Amino acid sequence: MSQSLESDESTPLLKGDVGSDDIAEDLAEYSSRWKSIRIMYFTMFLSSVGFSIVITSIWPYLQKVDDSANASFLGWVVAAYSLGQMVASPIFGWWSNRRPRKEPLVCSILVNVAANLLYAYVHLFHSNRKYYMLTSRVLVGFGAGNVAVVRSYVAGATSLKERTSAMANMSACQALGFILGPALQAALSFIGEAGVCFRPIDLQLNMYTTPALLAAFFGVINILCVILILREHSVDDEGRQISAINYTSEERVDLVNEEGSIDQIAVVTSNILFFIILFVFAVFETIATPLSMDMFAWTRKQAVLYNGIILACTGFESILVFLLVKIISVRIGERPVLLGGLIIIFCGFFILLPWGDEYPKIQWSDLQNSSSHQGLPTLRRVSNSSEDPIGCPPEQTWCQFTPAIQLAQYIVSDILIGVGYPACNVMSYILYSKILGPKPQGVYMGWLTASGSGARTLGPVFVSQFYTNLGPRWAFSLICGIMLAAMLLLLCTYRRLIAFSLRYGRMRE
Repeated sequence: MSQSLESDESTPLLKGDVGSDDIAEDLAEYSSRWKSIRIMYFTMFLSSVGFSIVITSIWPYLQKVDDSANASFLGWVVAAYSLGQMVASPIFGWWSNRRPRKEPLVCSILVNVAANLLYAYVHLFHSNRKYYMLTSRVLVGFGAGNVAVVRSYVAGATSLKERTSAMANMSACQALGFILGPALQAALSFIGEAGVCFRPIDLQLNMYTTPALLAAFFGVINILCVILILREHSVDDEGRQISAINYTSEERVDLVNEEGSIDQIAVVTSNILFFIILFVFAVFETIATPLSMDMFAWTRKQAVLYNGIILACTGFESILVFLLVKIISVRIGERPVLLGGLIIIFCGFFILLPWGDEYPKIQWSDLQNSSSHQGLPTLRRVSNSSEDPIGCPPEQTWCQFTPAIQLAQYIVSDILIGVGYPACNVMSYILYSKILGPKPQGVYMGWLTASGSGARTLGPVFVSQFYTNLGPRWAFSLICGIMLAAMLLLLCTYRRLIAFSLRYGRMRE
């Protein structure tokens, strides 16, 4: 095989012409295969955008449509996406093993489109609107369960030489979707809370509903791409086309089993580390809007706009990180880059710890004394202006004795987490793929998807409960403790987190 082709295989997004007679597929098959893989990249990206495009506006939108919702309920709304994804992933994965992958993909994207439309029309319901919003986010996550189908397709459509880079590219697309989605939300915040109302179809087009409608539009484009471009492809470890879509012959299973067993301790460790990485990033995304509104006395519109801009800048920063860590990992390996990313994330949350003698603004101006039926004085909220109250709500008692987090702390933390998270995310996928080696990866990738979904489910619930009841000092201190535990786990299992071929001495590091 030519040297130029080997170079192309290491960067499949940049593949060019195929001129080697040793390739077991013709040019048409090769082109179709990589077009289909790129559609999977696009599907993964849009799945992530469907989550993050409304992440900075969920809290103010929830307050607007249902004033009975509190920060604790926000945690459930944010976690609903990952809960739906965790339930749907094995269902769509099982479906894709028995039927053409177009079927579960199109079905899942249709569910996603319908869920985003429900999100945009929550205002039509007369009561319990927060529960309809919760339902819409569960369904958006259920539609995102096609991640399992995407990963199994890419694993089956790439050779061993291509798979690591393809998985890294797919991980990058997913992470970029999570990070760049808020940039679209920030751009759409100029529409304002009032926006435009289309009476014939009862549609309120404002800064909260437009992102969901845009996500639905992306979903329609995704469906067309899947129907018109995606083709079923499956290749063996050497890149030769095989007829079965998701099938490994008994002869190949016996051959693979003879090569050695997977280090299950390394597999479990990788899943735990991936869980922690996704967990802390879910915490970061969830807490951004309520934290900034409490600490900086931002209005709902300001919080959506400013956080969208900050996360958009973090997204551009992450693009540079993705390019840089691939180069660095070639020189020093995946494990040092992963450890460095964990250290940077730890520093990002450590900087967020409150200190000093300045306290956040509290919404005392929106409270006044009244008398209860027992004649005792009580406090009740009143509206003395047309604007929403700003500052830290008095229901959060920690606001009275916890120092305020400064804007500089917040921005520096965003920068550090924006470096550490993409580095850890990409290295986790690459390292995991190498640990599995030539073994069938469908089930193992399903475990990784489940661990990530579980993290994105528990992260928002955790941070909403701890932040609301105990404040940022306890919440971020606990996150710092979790990051220290992750670094210790990585160091303890450092020698086991190696490629399958290295473990059995078939190649040198």
